[in-house]
Amino acid sequence: MARKLRFTIILRREEEGGYSAQCLELPGCISEGETREEALENIKEAIRGYLEAFPEEAEKLKEEKELVEIVV
Repeated sequence: MARKLRFTIILRREEEGGYSAQCLELPGCISEGETREEALENIKEAIRGYLEAFPEEAEKLKEEKELVEIVV
């Protein structure tokens, strides 16, 4: 069984309604949905499509990384 990859998603409620979802590990991988659940399902689909189009990105994701939060 293939190892599952973990992704960090920024989920935002939009002023005009609905939600947007952005995957931090995959630049430009963004989706949306009317509900929180729909946005999360749509970003999963977008991630799968991104990795199909750019399979080399999956290998980069297996490398060690550090997530740092800063305040400016």
